[in-house]
Formats: sequence, structure tokens, C-alpha cells
Amino acid sequence: MVKIKLARVGAVHRASYRLIVTDARKATDSNFIEVVGFWNPLPEREELQLKKERILDWLKKGAQPTDSVKKILKRGNVWKEFIEFKKGGNK
Repeated sequence: MVKIKLARVGAVHRASYRLIVTDARKATDSNFIEVVGFWNPLPEREELQLKKERILDWLKKGAQPTDSVKKILKRGNVWKEFIEFKKGGNK
């Protein structure tokens, strides 16, 4: 099964995260299939970059996001678009 997970990068006490597509059985710090986004949660300069088309493509193929990734996708309006696709709006 393929999952969309967060992989921690950055310095100590200055965490940032990559959204990665990987096999569910592998660790987040091992090989991954593709990087589909970036999230920097630091309050002074929060940043969210998502490759919307690639994320939607993986979700349509059956990739399962973790709970934390799902919250990020909701903030970026990607999850809403995926739900509309599932309801029958085959874009």
C-alpha cells in the first residue's frame, strides 16, 4: 500500500517537513517514491507548498494520507477537490 507521509527535515528545534509518497512498510527516512510538497510550521514564517496535480494523481491511484497529511491537504484545499472527484466530478 502507498501512503502520503510527512518526513522531518531541518535543524534541531527548526523542523520543517516534506510530504512524501512512499510504501507504507518503509520508514520515512528511507527511500521514497516522490516528494509532493513542503511544509514549514514555524510561526514566524509558516510556508506550505503543494504539488496539487501530483497529490491528486496519487490519491486517485489509491494512496492513503496519514491524519496529519490530511489536515495539511484540507488547509491547501486539495482534499476538497479530491472529495468532489470521488463524488463524480471526474475532472
